[in-house]
Parts: sequence; C-alpha cells; structure tokens
Amino acid sequence: MIVTTTPTVEGKRIVEYKGIVFGEVVNGVDFVKDFAAGLTNFFGGRSGSYEGELIDARESALAEMEKRAMNLGANAIVGVDVDYEVLGQANNMLMVTASGTAVVIQ
Repeated sequence: MIVTTTPTVEGKRIVEYKGIVFGEVVNGVDFVKDFAAGLTNFFGGRSGSYEGELIDARESALAEMEKRAMNLGANAIVGVDVDYEVLGQANNMLMVTASGTAVVIQ
C-alpha cells in the first residue's frame, strides 16, 4: 500500500475515494523509562527510551490506519497527517494519531 503525505501519487490516477481513515495509539510510559528520560534531561542528550516509545507508537498508528484502509478496499492513502499528544494526569501517556484519505489508484 502506498502511504503519502501528498494529495496525489505521482504517475497514478485516483479512481475512487473510500473515505477518511484513522489509526490511533495510546501508549503509557513506565516508571523505568520515565526515570531514564529524567536523567537524560538532567545531564543532556537524547532520550532513547522516549524515542523508542514514540517510534513504536507512530508505526502502530500507521499500521492501524493502513489496515482500516485495506478493509475499505483501498490500495493507497493520501494526505496523511500524524499528530502527537501527551495525556494523563502525570503526562505519562503518549497518543499518536495518523489520518488520511483512503483511495484506489491506477
């Protein structure tokens, strides 16, 4: 399946619009990862634990969106947007939402 942020796919023609599709993931950050990220924040550098959570959440949201598009009979998703939010009383939840338009291209 072709997934793109652009409104079209170069060299292809959209022949049918199937609708808007979403993929949502909410991941919690456990105490160990939160503690390690706090140390990184204090000493400086990149937080591998948070980066890993972010990558996993983004890939899961995109996979969920693709699955929903396939269920509609689409072979591509155009106009994809990925959003990130921090949730929870202690800001220890990460929500990633991917959305786009499921289409059939030729």
